[in-house]
Amino acid sequence: SFDGEHLSTDPVEHREQPQFSTELAWELDRRMLHQHRLQRTPIKLQCFAVDSVSKKRENVGYIVLDLRSVQEVRQEPRWFPLLSSKYTKQKPALLLSMQLENDSRPSEPSPDRFKAKKAPPRQGSSSVTDLLPDRLEAVLVPDQGYHQVGPADLCSEVFVLSVTVAFATKLEQLIPSTMKLSAEGSDFFFYYSLLGNDITSEPFHNLLSPDFEPERASVRIRSSKQILQSFLSQQPSLQIHLCCGNHSLGSTDVSLSALSAVSVDLEEKPATVEGAFVLEPPRRNKLKLPVVPVDLQPTVGVAVTLRREEVPSFNEPKIRQSWQVGVRTPQIISRCSVPELNVCLFVLPAADVEVPDVLHHPPGAEGGAEGGAEGGASSVSVSAPKVSIPSSAHHYCFSLDLRSLGNLSLTHPIAATLRYSYQFFGSAAPIMTNPPVELSRNMEVCLPQSYCAFDFAALPQQLQDTFLRFPLIVEVWHRDASSRDQLIGRASVLLSHLLSSDRSRFLGPAGEQGWRQTHQDRVPVVQTQAAEKVAELSYVATLEDLGLVKATEVIVSESSQNEPPALTRPSSHPAAPVRPPAPRETLEYRTALELELWKEEQEDLFDHQLRKKESSHMQALAEEWRKRDREREALVKKKVEYNQLEEQLQKTLSDLEKREKQLAEAELETQRLQRELRAEHDLVQRQQQDASRRLQQDCDHRVALEREKVRLMEEERGRLLQQITDAESRYKHLEREFQMFREQQNVRPEFRLQADINLLTLEKVELERKLESTTKSKLHYKQQWGRALKELARFKQVQIIFIKTLFTNVYATIRLLKNKNRQHLKTKA
Repeated sequence: SFDGEHLSTDPVEHREQPQFSTELAWELDRRMLHQHRLQRTPIKLQCFAVDSVSKKRENVGYIVLDLRSVQEVRQEPRWFPLLSSKYTKQKPALLLSMQLENDSRPSEPSPDRFKAKKAPPRQGSSSVTDLLPDRLEAVLVPDQGYHQVGPADLCSEVFVLSVTVAFATKLEQLIPSTMKLSAEGSDFFFYYSLLGNDITSEPFHNLLSPDFEPERASVRIRSSKQILQSFLSQQPSLQIHLCCGNHSLGSTDVSLSALSAVSVDLEEKPATVEGAFVLEPPRRNKLKLPVVPVDLQPTVGVAVTLRREEVPSFNEPKIRQSWQVGVRTPQIISRCSVPELNVCLFVLPAADVEVPDVLHHPPGAEGGAEGGAEGGASSVSVSAPKVSIPSSAHHYCFSLDLRSLGNLSLTHPIAATLRYSYQFFGSAAPIMTNPPVELSRNMEVCLPQSYCAFDFAALPQQLQDTFLRFPLIVEVWHRDASSRDQLIGRASVLLSHLLSSDRSRFLGPAGEQGWRQTHQDRVPVVQTQAAEKVAELSYVATLEDLGLVKATEVIVSESSQNEPPALTRPSSHPAAPVRPPAPRETLEYRTALELELWKEEQEDLFDHQLRKKESSHMQALAEEWRKRDREREALVKKKVEYNQLEEQLQKTLSDLEKREKQLAEAELETQRLQRELRAEHDLVQRQQQDASRRLQQDCDHRVALEREKVRLMEEERGRLLQQITDAESRYKHLEREFQMFREQQNVRPEFRLQADINLLTLEKVELERKLESTTKSKLHYKQQWGRALKELARFKQVQIIFIKTLFTNVYATIRLLKNKNRQHLKTKA
């Protein structure tokens, strides 16, 4: 029995060495096999002894087989002893061989979800998988920026799962002849679901030569390697659809089994599943599409990568900047074009904010397939990422200066390093202070390289809601060269205090007007487990509102991400003696300058809107013209392909005629061989009939002889039964005569005398026993007397009189006992 399914062998004769020679097999796919091994589902083999008459079964013993020890290579058979066997002295065993065989036959996947039975845990040991539920789920943790898979206390690593759609070919083969593209819309895109999040690629229009840019969608998963592999083994294949409007033109399945393999070491290199996958049309369209040759099948290049997120280095720049769009509750999915840049992008739930999720490449690049792998080289050139944000978004600059750390309550000194991250600013990478500082009890130290500024774009309401809901968590770590890093505690910086602080006006480097809010405070560092204060952190937070975001400020080059531009910050130190202000530094001049700048800005915005409307109208006309041109080009290409298919069909017909001739000749040869085989079969059948007739006659003769033997045995049996009856009657007669003889003997005097003799004999035996006991007592007393003589020699002369008196008494007692014994014996005699 295995997983609720029972198989049995054919019955064989119950002898000392029965030969079963039977193969029992179960069919299952690799996912089920992996799940059964994780759940340790046993194979139980029971042996029964069956009565051939009453059909009663008796359990002889059983064997429990471990599925994890079975390999695909052939193994030598070995003996397995029967457990709880009724034949305890013989120690029975079964010779078994187990093997996994790869079945190459195509099979449809089962519609039902597989769920293995939960095996009982082993005594004395437990693994991580024993503590997991039957079904693992990915739970989104918005404030931390990852999906949680498995229990939080067992998961300490962060992994990144990435899906890259790199290229596509021959997509026009998925268009049925009855479908009108003008009725469905001209935009095509790829769609798939990643951990419950719907992902769509950038739309493209040309099916003949798709020029869309490779895109990568990534999710961060907090789990452990073993739990994550178990979770991936439970997941179905990744389905990628080519869509036009609300219709799916074709789809393909990308198996994730390679990512969940036990042999994959994510510490050394990422696990990757990549290749060109064939797009299959939906079932409703399969009958409408012609048979496509292998070289013309539509394909899509996909790469799925699982890697362990690297721990960020402590040698990080002092100031980090990146343009991003702030969100309140971002889903933790980053999307970017290949190759991936150091910019973290988020999917916005708000409808009025466009996501900066595409890095534009020049069309026509063929290196997208190779660029899907992590860290692989790509021949696609990358232009600057573009961010499209609403006109009401503001340019903010948030800076945090961690001043000092003090009031340590621990008894031992620590090497303190501070770390924090706030995804709303556009980067999930943590910010750390470097190098570590030595902190002892009752002292306060300044933190080096602890100033960091973030430039980002967000709506004012989003900024306020985020600062009110989510505090900034600063972690204090102890770094020791001889051991792993240890988390000392966490400090919560409430950014809501920054919103309620006083606002001051300032002018930026380009003369733009902004508002600044600053908040300075000391917050406790609380230990995570004990909830006790272990230190105090002093910080200064500043938020600068630089006004509306200009269109020219949103372009960020790749070099600017690696080397952030320097920012001009107003100094908080006291300035030198103030000189008389210049004419251009007066408040009236600055107000007039601001007014002129505002007018120019409004004019630029108005011109920009007009140009945008004009370009949108021109683009719509151009797209309509290109759309019709593409339709005509697709029809012409289909006609050319139909001509090629017609030529192939004619060639196939000529090949079929040749094959028909060959089949006719082969049929004649087959008929001749059938006649010969039929004649040979008739001859063999006649021989078998003759042999069967002779065998039947021989059997009839043997049956007659056996019947005669049975008749003679029945007669002998009757004669023996008569003799037994006569012997029993004679025995009963003799029994009665013997009883009468015993009664006569009981009334005679000789019998009474014999009874008296027996009684006297018993008395004699009793007296002899007592005489023997007395003799033994005499010997015992003699031994005691010898011991007393030896003891007398040891005493001094002063004790001689006492010893002689004692000896006289003992001797008199012995004589008295002897006399008593003699008198007793005489009396008995």
